[in-house]
Parts: sequence; structure tokens; C-alpha cells
Amino acid sequence: MRMAQADRLTAVLLLVLGLALLVGGYTMDRLEIRQIHPASIPGLVPMILGVLLSICAILLYRTSYADVERNAALVFTGGSWGRLATTAVICTLYALGLVGWLPYFWATFIFTLCFTLAFSFPLGGDRRAQAISVAAGLVLAFGVALGSALLFEKLFLVRLP
Repeated sequence: MRMAQADRLTAVLLLVLGLALLVGGYTMDRLEIRQIHPASIPGLVPMILGVLLSICAILLYRTSYADVERNAALVFTGGSWGRLATTAVICTLYALGLVGWLPYFWATFIFTLCFTLAFSFPLGGDRRAQAISVAAGLVLAFGVALGSALLFEKLFLVRLP
């Protein structure tokens, strides 16, 4: 299976999952009987995630028709199995090694930076392109770590490790 076909198939599956989340969140029981504000419905987060997942699936499907030459310029050439293995290793190290050993912010920062650099660092590029890639990875990692930590702690009231 070519990468474009795999992207289209994945996009369709993600769209179905996103729509299922949206419908499932909408049909969840409301808490109005207990005089709880309607905006605090239990299905609100699944509905939002369903919409966002559906949007991402549509964008993935749309970009799967991009020209092949542009996709051939990717530096990481391990193929889809190599990418899957890299993703599995980084995610496993994050879940089993970093979270709990380091504070959540720093664990997420390191995970996001490693993940970003693993898939976007131009190994054969010039120093300027490499510096831009590292700087962009640092900014993204900081934003993701700070944003997710604040989201969990302030909005969802979850105590993070």
C-alpha cells in the first residue's frame, strides 16, 4: 500500500471515529436534573474532540492528494514501519519513563521536542535549516507542555505528577 492510500484509509477511519465521538458525546445523559449548568455536560469534551478529529481527518484526506515530489523531500526515509517504530519508542519512553520521573511539564516538553525533531530535523540540510528546525521544535515543545499543563490543572482540575 502506498503512503497516499494509507493516508486516505486512515483519514476515513479517523473521520468515522470523530463522528462517533461527536454523536456519542451529544447523546450522553445531561445533568440538568441535578440543577447543573448545561455547559458542564459530560459529553462536551468528547464532542469537541470528535469535531477536531473530524477536521484533522478531512485535512489528512485532502493532503493525501499532494504531489509525490513534495512528499519525497522528507528527510526521514525509514518508511512507514520505521516511523511507526520511532513513534512507539518515543511514546513508550514518555509514558513509562518520563511521566512520574520528571514533573509533567518537563516530561511533556522533552517528549514533544524529541518527537518533533525525530520527524522534522533535516539531517542533510544546511546549518541554518537545522537551527530553524531546533528553534521551532523548542518553541512547539514549550507551547505544548505549558498549554497541556495549564489545560489539565486549571480547566480539568487534574493534579499532575
